[in-house]
Amino acid sequence: MVGAMNYQQYELSQGVFAFAPSSTGYGHSTIGLVIDTDGLTIIDTGPTPTMGQEAKEEIVALTAQLELPIKRVVLTSSRIPFAGGSNAFWPAAYYSTEPVSAQLDAPANLAALGALLPGFADSYNDEFTTRPITHTISHRAWISGAAEAVPLPGEGPANLIVLLEQAGVIFGGALASFGVTPLAFDGHPEAWARSLRIIANDGVTIVGGHGKPGGKADAIELADYLDACVRADGDPSAIGAGPWDEWTDRHFDAVNTERAARLKRGDNNVPDAMFDLLGFERPDND
Repeated sequence: MVGAMNYQQYELSQGVFAFAPSSTGYGHSTIGLVIDTDGLTIIDTGPTPTMGQEAKEEIVALTAQLELPIKRVVLTSSRIPFAGGSNAFWPAAYYSTEPVSAQLDAPANLAALGALLPGFADSYNDEFTTRPITHTISHRAWISGAAEAVPLPGEGPANLIVLLEQAGVIFGGALASFGVTPLAFDGHPEAWARSLRIIANDGVTIVGGHGKPGGKADAIELADYLDACVRADGDPSAIGAGPWDEWTDRHFDAVNTERAARLKRGDNNVPDAMFDLLGFERPDND
């Protein structure tokens, strides 16, 4: 591990790195780097253009002697904590799922971003944009000589992970949140837990979209939390005790439990708790 200005660099295997932010909490997301024969693959881009640019500068400095271009960017989710810095990596090819592409093509809700991520609110102004997806992925596919992109559901309608089977590394991105409470306002907690158990069986090292690189136990703990949200039947107090008692952002419990309860009864609407969290007026969905 090498100390960096805003990121800590973790060398996970030969040519495989994670850049975890020095700060913790929702929005402070981890960026992945895979050095391949034809160029560099970046996994997620940080929450803001400035954070994306700083990560890019560190990546360029780390790989300067190789003289390889930034060839690909994989966005594991449309959520701004993972896609907010995407313009920094132009003109790479951008990979994600069709739902992520569609969501990123829609105008950003600047008021919601500022309310959800107040520490970054100044970055979400009228000039803020994200980079469009250029290559959509609907099934497991090789995107380079070393890396496969695998669609899995859970955090959103369709997420991507990046599997490096030979290195024993999985970049879980938005599906994996270690030490930070996840946010499932339009996700599917039950499906998310199933996806995490798949990841836990396939990777020795698992890099989460939040938190330091971890492993099987971290993925299982997150799956257990999501299962607890499903069992809670809309009551955050019914989640019970667990490793998540030490996590940040537990105010997301209300959103996650309500979302799971709504899905149980066939209601796909965004939870009222999410509107409360943002300070917005609740829509009349019921």
